[in-house]
Amino acid sequence: MTKKITRHVLAEYPYQAPQVERGYANQTLYVNVGTGEIKAKPVSEEMKLKFTGGKGFDLWLLWHAVRDDTRWDSPENEIVISSGPCGGVTQYPGSGKSLVTTISPTTDIVTDCNAGGHFGPLLKFSGWDAIEVQGIAAQDVIVVVDAIAGKVTIEELPDAPTDTHLLGAWLYEALAEKPEEKYYIAMVSAGTGAEHSLLGCLNFSLYDRKRRAIRYKQAARGGPGTVLRHKHVKALVVRAHAFHGDANHPADPERLARVGADMQKEVATWDPVQNRMRNRGTPYLVGVMSDYDLLPVNNFKFGSHPQAHEIDGAYWEQRLTQGLPDGCWYGCTVACAHAVDGFELQTGPYKGQKVIVDGPEYETIGAVGSTCGIFNPDAILELNFYCDTYGIDTISFGNTVGFLMECYEAGILDREKTGGLELTFGNAAASLEALHQLARGEGIGKIVGLGIHKAKAYLVEHYGADPQFLDDIGMENKGMEYSMYMAKESLAQQGGYALTNKGPQHDEAWLIFMDMVNNQLPTFEDKAEALHYFPMWRTWFGLCGFCKLPWNDVVDPKNSKSAEPAKIPHHVQNYVDIFSGVTGREIDLQEIIAMSERVYNLQRVFNIRLGKGLRAHDYPPYRGVGPVTEEEYISRQERYDKQLREWLGLDPDRMTLQEKIAAHRQYRMGRYEQLMDAVYQRRGWTRNGVPTVEKLRALGIDYPEVLAVVEKYL
Repeated sequence: MTKKITRHVLAEYPYQAPQVERGYANQTLYVNVGTGEIKAKPVSEEMKLKFTGGKGFDLWLLWHAVRDDTRWDSPENEIVISSGPCGGVTQYPGSGKSLVTTISPTTDIVTDCNAGGHFGPLLKFSGWDAIEVQGIAAQDVIVVVDAIAGKVTIEELPDAPTDTHLLGAWLYEALAEKPEEKYYIAMVSAGTGAEHSLLGCLNFSLYDRKRRAIRYKQAARGGPGTVLRHKHVKALVVRAHAFHGDANHPADPERLARVGADMQKEVATWDPVQNRMRNRGTPYLVGVMSDYDLLPVNNFKFGSHPQAHEIDGAYWEQRLTQGLPDGCWYGCTVACAHAVDGFELQTGPYKGQKVIVDGPEYETIGAVGSTCGIFNPDAILELNFYCDTYGIDTISFGNTVGFLMECYEAGILDREKTGGLELTFGNAAASLEALHQLARGEGIGKIVGLGIHKAKAYLVEHYGADPQFLDDIGMENKGMEYSMYMAKESLAQQGGYALTNKGPQHDEAWLIFMDMVNNQLPTFEDKAEALHYFPMWRTWFGLCGFCKLPWNDVVDPKNSKSAEPAKIPHHVQNYVDIFSGVTGREIDLQEIIAMSERVYNLQRVFNIRLGKGLRAHDYPPYRGVGPVTEEEYISRQERYDKQLREWLGLDPDRMTLQEKIAAHRQYRMGRYEQLMDAVYQRRGWTRNGVPTVEKLRALGIDYPEVLAVVEKYL
């Protein structure tokens, strides 16, 4: 029986959902939870041509919503969500992404992130290419986009809980009468952790019809969940009519069907003998990364660990619930979105409850696991669940705890400062307690909740810590914590992390194997070309609503014989065909790169407008480049000594350990400076990292307000 609930409607906007045509609903939804204003905005042809959709629409809408002095907690800051023109395609795997953009609490510039789940596609099928949420409500509210009733409402639900696993179940019972039969419902929420920290994530729901339960995927980087809860929004909800495979009303459905059938066959043939995504998901990477000395261990000091096999893909394959197709959107045969059912919690406010744990994904295993020296899978699952329900980014949380663990072992922190917690590497109980304190806004949890960048300032101010040491070991850039790959021996990947717009997230460029293992990028020009192409290519996924995994995690072996196997050209052609088949706009690879360049350069200018986005902000922490401590150097002494001989012509036998560390630092940072110059030149930017007027004009985004930002620095 449907729950009897109290619903106070604070504002209402009636609408009739338009027909989606060629991937677009041709309007966006604006909701101001502070003033109660709700309205539709038209999507122009220029907007589609210049910014495509997804992240492109997000950035364009946010650009016009904020001022130069807007910060994350300003009322005019927005959460903007869009799925893109190809979002919701069911014929091709990995077409259900939602893209989120906001001004970040941790970086103070624009952040973008993506999530699976059902919200973005259902929002579009309900008549909206994007939703902007602006303002700060006077009390906790939800926003309901109800295509069934033909209205958008801002409502107060005084009885609704906050933490995601409770709120989701509550809203489903309250708002969804037999959703599997009559219509579809999806939501976006955060949790109590997002209320009390800067690391809040957004949980995007999907209704798992096999489990008959709600599950979640996260858009996490940069703290968008913190922004949502600061606005006093508990959830965004969409109720959509049942839909079919032609819901995008594509220009050429036969083309979609043909390309999709070929890819589905490729997945069925090669996934079982390659990465086994359908059985293991992304945890297959744990063993691979450890084997290549690329798995972050103990705050990125080390790249492998003898216990890595205890949390690798083989372990998770037998631990994850099998026998249930686990795609996070309909039609995805890669089906990597696994879960552990019936996990009994051992700590925290929900101790004793049996829950579904979504994941763990590779990034979560690396962050709350190996980066903190934790190799206990039950502890990783518990940390994973609580981060999700509290609305906390697992990558930022794990990185920050790992950083503080090293500070504890270095004597910067002690038991008195941590409230009695022995915050040493491997102490899972201490990590869990820190997480629960974060969700309550107490104790050491308040420091963890700042993220590394702002925690460094706290440790310097309150405990007299050495700022240089903290800068060296704090794995963040621009205020965003690093994702889970060691880049010490890949100069290209060092740039792939720090020469980004939002911060060090691998969704822009993952070049370690090309650079370090296969030596395919021997010159600075080669690296710069890769740091142009791959960020642009990957940006395009976020314009259209695609997941990148079907591009490069399942590959027909014939790809190795292609001219550029790293680009996987037959998959690139698939995406050309899918985009053109949906929109009717014929494109090629060159146009894909140009589409992304427009959005990428706009985001760079946006960052400059907000006070960052220059060369000074593109440097990595030194631990991401080379050895900081004697312990690190000694752990790879044979490698580092050999490099001193071969790279610098030095005799390490005649050098002290500190001299060797210093020589490495000078050489490695010098190489990074050269890389910056090469990348900026290739991207059409100045040596200070500013897009030139000529570049912006060539891309067709030389709008007066855009030029006004860059001309101050030229």
